[in-house]
Amino acid sequence: MDASRETVRLAGRRRPVILDCDPGHDDALAILLAARHFDVLGITTVAGNVDVDRTTLNARRIVDLAGLDVPIARGCAAPLVQPAVHAPEIHGESGLDGYEFPPPRAPVEARDAVTFLVDTLRARDGITLIATGPLTNLAMALRTAPELAGRIREISVMGGSATFGNVTPAAEFNAWFDPEAAAVVFQSGIPLWMCGLNVTRQAGIDPAGIARIEALGTRTSRAMAALLRFYFDRQRDRVGVASASLHDPCAVAILLQPPVISWVPAHVAVELRGEHTRGMTVCDVRHVPHFNPAAVDGGPPRGAPPNAHVAVGIDRGAFLRLIEDALASYP
Repeated sequence: MDASRETVRLAGRRRPVILDCDPGHDDALAILLAARHFDVLGITTVAGNVDVDRTTLNARRIVDLAGLDVPIARGCAAPLVQPAVHAPEIHGESGLDGYEFPPPRAPVEARDAVTFLVDTLRARDGITLIATGPLTNLAMALRTAPELAGRIREISVMGGSATFGNVTPAAEFNAWFDPEAAAVVFQSGIPLWMCGLNVTRQAGIDPAGIARIEALGTRTSRAMAALLRFYFDRQRDRVGVASASLHDPCAVAILLQPPVISWVPAHVAVELRGEHTRGMTVCDVRHVPHFNPAAVDGGPPRGAPPNAHVAVGIDRGAFLRLIEDALASYP
């Protein structure tokens, strides 16, 4: 497992990643942090915070803002089973309220996100997927081409929780939005990193931190400061918190060295049927074979290895410095 935490540069080149997201203020920061450290092969969008047309528009806006040259592919408009329920009360009607963006210039791929994922993953082994929205696109790609599970290096997910939820007492938004898709990904056998609410709620930024970002003086940092002020005000007014949680960049930070996020191996399952727990990520750190069986060659079940690295702690100061360093590097 430690091999997945190796330095960003591998054999003189940057680790290839694809970002799957539903921008979103914190998704925007995840895009910028990932592009600072990794070779971003593409951004795929999905319905989540708002509908997929608006998340795609927002991805284009962030790419334009930072001057990135990254393919963008529009993804799934609805969960696998249930109707879509968005969250404009947190991110605004646009999904990225708080800044007046110019008309977007970044093009959108002719291929849809699932086709883009399948084509790109088939063409190149060892790609890392960073998923900061509902997991619908990834589940569809794995259903379309199951052999890809053996070619993907790892998936880093912002979603779920090892403790309690935010949409319901048990479920976090991304997992709750499409729990069937989350179950497909967590059962895929691909090495997983899970940054849930138990850690991402510790990754908060307050007005002083936003002021430091604005003081960086770049176009990108000033725009992000305006966006983060809107995001902070919404979270303060609706949840009563003194800082705005930067959930999604945690899924990037857990892959970086030196590590700022600590983790434990765990068995994670997604609850699909519970009346009060649908969408819950059930994290079992006990490693008891009886509760985590795996059938082998049709024989009797034996203990399965943990299927995820679950985040449990964060160095908030170091994390915020990563964000500031990334924003300082853009135009």
